[in-house]
Amino acid sequence: MNAKNPIYELRMLKGLSQDELAEKVFVTRQAVSRWENGETTPNTETLKLLSKLFDVSINTLVGAPRKMICHCCGMELDDATTSREIDGGFNEDYCKWCYHEGEFTLDFWQRYRELGGEEGFERFKQQLVDEFNALNVDGMPKVEGLNVLSGSYINLEYTLPSGEKVKFLDDNATYLGNQLHCLYGGSRCFGIAASMQFLLVCTYGPFGEDPELVIYKKR
Repeated sequence: MNAKNPIYELRMLKGLSQDELAEKVFVTRQAVSRWENGETTPNTETLKLLSKLFDVSINTLVGAPRKMICHCCGMELDDATTSREIDGGFNEDYCKWCYHEGEFTLDFWQRYRELGGEEGFERFKQQLVDEFNALNVDGMPKVEGLNVLSGSYINLEYTLPSGEKVKFLDDNATYLGNQLHCLYGGSRCFGIAASMQFLLVCTYGPFGEDPELVIYKKR
């Protein structure tokens, strides 16, 4: 798609004339022409109508000027992976796996309202970041941010000094965590995970091999 004229390209793909498009979004043909020539941009309400009509995000309609990132898991978004509201409209803040038709699909995000809404959740994440950094783990870089991660993805099995093999996470739960490369180089990484109850720090090799528990600490 030509990023300079996305509305023109979408209109042609839809097989609509300028008059037909204008009628569908309640504007004049001249307005459509100005959009396509880059002279003006549709207002917010018209962009919402165009988004539904063409089944693309508003970001795409205006030439994709910003990189869209899921505020939940951190993945980069495009129109195929962006979440939708109940009315079918795009929610450009989340991917379709973390948010679907007005509801967060991960339990950690379903509970974020208990913390005072999204603003409260961000404060909680920052508090966890500060707690991880306060551990001063040798070789672990400063924690800058946390993503929501599935327990089944990060639930590694550790061998305790007694020889017992133990998992500390719940495959069906979600946690805030991240992967950090060791400051001393090499192939091992630090993995961090947290819930409202605990902090966990571990190290592991490529593909999660040979995991070692560094810290498991109740908050």
